[in-house]
Amino acid sequence: MAYVDHAFSISDEDIMMGDSSHAIQNRPPVKEIAFAVSLLVFGSLAIVVGSVMAANRVGGDRAHGVFFAVLGSVLFLPGFYYTRIAYYAYKGYKGFSFDNIPSV
Repeated sequence: MAYVDHAFSISDEDIMMGDSSHAIQNRPPVKEIAFAVSLLVFGSLAIVVGSVMAANRVGGDRAHGVFFAVLGSVLFLPGFYYTRIAYYAYKGYKGFSFDNIPSV
C-alpha cells in the first residue's frame, strides 16, 4: 500500500466549512466554443471536398483528394469532441461542464 500524508489533504468537510466567498461560474467560453464549431465545420467540408476530389481525380490523381480528406479528419475530430462537450454542458448533463473545454 502506498503511504498517504493526510496532513495536506482536503476533505469534503474542509470545503463545506471554508469561506464561500468565491462563486463558481459555469459560463460558456464563447471563443473556445466558436473555435470548436469552426473546426467541426471546416473539417466536415474538407472531408466532403476531399472525397469528391479523390473520386473525380481532381489534380490528376487521387492523392490530393486523399490528403485533403485526411486533413479534414484531423480538423473534424477535436472540433466534434469539444462541440459535443459544450452541447452536453449547455444541456446540463451530469459529468459535463464548460470547465472541460481548454482555453485558447
